[in-house]
Amino acid sequence: MTDPTSQPAIPADLVAGGVVAIARRLTADSAPQVADALLAGGVLAFEITLNDPVDAALRAIESIAWRSPELTIGAGTVLSIDVAQRAFDAGAAFLVMPHTDPELVAWATARGIPTLPGAATPSEVLAAWRAGAAAVKVFPASVVGPAFVRECRGPFPDIPLVPSGGVTVETAADFIRAGAMAVGVGSWLIGDAAPDGVTARARQVVDAVVTARAIVGR
Repeated sequence: MTDPTSQPAIPADLVAGGVVAIARRLTADSAPQVADALLAGGVLAFEITLNDPVDAALRAIESIAWRSPELTIGAGTVLSIDVAQRAFDAGAAFLVMPHTDPELVAWATARGIPTLPGAATPSEVLAAWRAGAAAVKVFPASVVGPAFVRECRGPFPDIPLVPSGGVTVETAADFIRAGAMAVGVGSWLIGDAAPDGVTARARQVVDAVVTARAIVGR
């Protein structure tokens, strides 16, 4: 079990903004435009998933990691230590997985890299946290729903939860009110990656999170 005091801190932008934008199959050419659009809408954390081709996703991460210091960039769908290292080398500041792999989480934790492993059961939530996760990604959020987050707050009040997978502007507020620290929003937010639409939707979901946090006093 990892000593909780040694766990890497959750990226400050993820906590402050409460929204992690998630994009798949962006190119190095299109990623900077999407990053700028997200920033204009108030989103401060951006996860680019490492779907095939992985090399293209890594180039997309690299294309914005150094030019947008005000936006915290992470890599998603990290399935191996080799890919985790490549994502970190490309500039990813945090790593996200759809599953809980204690060996992968421990590897990242030993290097000070924050991770958000995926979990869909209480056992997985606890295993991810004990392995050294900075926060736990509740996935797929659209399946387990806000009630799962609410019930997990009872036995696990100190484990930060970030629902992801099918989250929309309507459900984002529900998850925050249920006790989520932040939400991951993918296809609803990114859409066709047209900058104006991304910015407009980013403002909507950020406003929804801010309002929900105010209601629950966070």
